[in-house]
Amino acid sequence: MKYDFGELINRRGTNSLKWDVAEGELPMWVADMDFKTAPEILSALECKLKTGILGYQIVPESWYKAFAGWWKRRHALDIKEEWLCFCTGVVPAVTSAVKRITNAGDNVVLQTPVYDIFFHSVENTGRHVLENPLLYSDGEYSVDFYDLEEKLADPLTTMMILCNPHNPAGRVWTEEELARIGSLCKKHGVTVLSDEIHCDLTRPGIDYVPFARVNADCADISVTCLSATKAFNIAGLQSAGVMISNRALREKIVRGLNSDEVAEPNAFAIEGAVCAFEKGESWLEELREYIAANEDTAVSFINEKLPQIIPVKAQATYLLWLDCSAVCLSAEKLCAHIRQTTGLYVTAGNLYRGNGKTFVRLNLACPRERLSDGLARFEKGVKTYMEK
Repeated sequence: MKYDFGELINRRGTNSLKWDVAEGELPMWVADMDFKTAPEILSALECKLKTGILGYQIVPESWYKAFAGWWKRRHALDIKEEWLCFCTGVVPAVTSAVKRITNAGDNVVLQTPVYDIFFHSVENTGRHVLENPLLYSDGEYSVDFYDLEEKLADPLTTMMILCNPHNPAGRVWTEEELARIGSLCKKHGVTVLSDEIHCDLTRPGIDYVPFARVNADCADISVTCLSATKAFNIAGLQSAGVMISNRALREKIVRGLNSDEVAEPNAFAIEGAVCAFEKGESWLEELREYIAANEDTAVSFINEKLPQIIPVKAQATYLLWLDCSAVCLSAEKLCAHIRQTTGLYVTAGNLYRGNGKTFVRLNLACPRERLSDGLARFEKGVKTYMEK
């Protein structure tokens, strides 16, 4: 490999959200990688810093071209530059879109279990979550389309938030599934907000389908959130793009992002994203291989050491979703025990609602030596929990 993903980097004392834990604890929770950012990106940021001035920034032509070029080249999606607008992150974009496209008291459909911040974006703005629980069988998730249409048909349902690929289930939705979702949303007058931040973290050999690429109807009823931050581990740069081909929808979103003051880049947001999309492809390909090997290592370990636990078959993300229903009735209690007895900090699945109350989410994006430490701690924590 050209890049060293096995390097152990000490992130303690760096104001890291992930690593703000007690000495001896090992955090494998929040979706933040322990790999050094691609050297090409670091060089671009160093060049920016060497100017010696970190004043107000604009969004240059190069930013639009970088996004459009990446999605055309890697995902066969044609994006006109005027369809894109800058935002300081996917979460601010989601919250702003909810406030602009729906009204207080409206329903927003979420396919649970799903990224917990979506609930905050909906409920903190006076809207209501309607859960469309994903069907779960034999370690795999699928869409309950009968229930989905029932929820979309509610007159107060005005938006559906789609997680594509899905976090935490790791599903890459097929073109057929996305087309069916789009058809139902079109039929019932529901706008789709598609969060596609994990799209470049599919397993090697697996491609994701952008919702807006499926057909004209999907493009016309959707708002898509895109970003380099998850795949390239630059979340702290606070940089994302929102893509809307429908002019009426786009005008509402642009107005919302500006009125919410989340449409202006910080001093490094542009350079980081542009460099990622223009020079980071080889780094990303090696990263995907490394993460896939980490996942294979973790799944084999759990199958051998903890056969009571079922790893969900992931097609994307670096987050392993573990079915612990044969071990516990409450993932919260299990995770608390694991942290107390071993120092391993993982995420209890109840945060994601749906059937998540007996699931655990484990972050695999770390050097293999650290992963081995985490897996050993996980084994010890689960086994001592079972002995209680």
